[in-house]
Amino acid sequence: MMDYPILLENQIQDYAWGSKTAIQGLTGVDSNGTPWAELWMGAHPKAPSSAIVNEEKIPLDVLIRRYPEWILGHEAAGKFNSTLPFLFKVLAAAQPLSIQAHPDRRMAEAGFHRENLLDIPINAPHRNYRDPWPKPEIICAVEPFVALTGFRPASSITEWFDAFCPEMLSEQIGVLKKNPDQHGIKRMFSSLIRMPADEKKSIIAAASESATKIDAVESEWILRLIRFYPDDIGVLSPLFLNLIQLEPATAMVLPPGQMHAYLEGVGIELMANSDNVLRGGLTGKHIDIEELMDVVRFDPSPVEILRPIAISTCESYYPADADEFVLSVVRAETGAECRSREHHGLEILLCMEGAGSISWGGRAHHMALEKGTSVLIPASMGAYKIQGNGMFFKASIPRKK
Repeated sequence: MMDYPILLENQIQDYAWGSKTAIQGLTGVDSNGTPWAELWMGAHPKAPSSAIVNEEKIPLDVLIRRYPEWILGHEAAGKFNSTLPFLFKVLAAAQPLSIQAHPDRRMAEAGFHRENLLDIPINAPHRNYRDPWPKPEIICAVEPFVALTGFRPASSITEWFDAFCPEMLSEQIGVLKKNPDQHGIKRMFSSLIRMPADEKKSIIAAASESATKIDAVESEWILRLIRFYPDDIGVLSPLFLNLIQLEPATAMVLPPGQMHAYLEGVGIELMANSDNVLRGGLTGKHIDIEELMDVVRFDPSPVEILRPIAISTCESYYPADADEFVLSVVRAETGAECRSREHHGLEILLCMEGAGSISWGGRAHHMALEKGTSVLIPASMGAYKIQGNGMFFKASIPRKK
């Protein structure tokens, strides 16, 4: 029976948009100038964590398949087919990521089946569905985090288009004025993304000129996006998507179908264990316009900023309402103990600041938790205590109340 915490060694994704300092500072490892974009904690087959068991390194997906009920718990093992349902990340963006959306369960299952029948290889660049799962997400800011998420109201989009490109976007402005709802927004977006390349260039040039004259944070981001993607009409996205900055310890949920893009910052990201992405701009990768139009929700989406809700003297959680995950933050203080529940599901703890220790069992076993350390708490472990002076993020599988 696995009734003890399991130390994890996690894999780095060194995408070009990553930071040269953030994850390196957390882990204490020098990347020799290579940008590190994401630290993955989980069992995704692309980059599973290694579990240290009896001084042996075992891929976490392999370990879970061996002992699903001990690690996941009986309920979760059955519900998620003996697989870890979430992927836990530290995300460090020094450059903008693509505009994208993720499918719901129905779209993911249908798309995965369809592309399998077409014999499209799982890793093919033009494949949209790499698994049959939806991909809800939550992002919590560690440092100020800038993002685009959800469509603005039609009236707001009209005002911004009128300010930046009144003549060249007159058709889109007219559509939105006649149809100030999700149907008008869908027609507007469709016309932009399908526009001939020469028209896109002209509009981008006009928007760039306007951005030098209009004193607004949207102008600053349009100019920055143009530097990275000079021919991509997605540089106009700050005019039709909500542009927000998350302050540290605040979070937002990204439900299936919601268009979004991370622009800059460091955050903790927790998502369903899926790799299904439909891109809509700010990228050199494959864009499937027809599939994207079917997946995206075009109704205006006001942004709800989440703040942690206390559930004990030292633990708070972010209400994401996802079947696959719960994100919590645990703050340990010198002289105090943070006690877990006796019965819990699988959890992964990441020491983000400071340090501490975890103790468990009748003989009070201890394990040090230093900054950058992550451990898996099996469902079979029972109650434990965290002591020290530090801040920990916790990803867990929801349990029935």
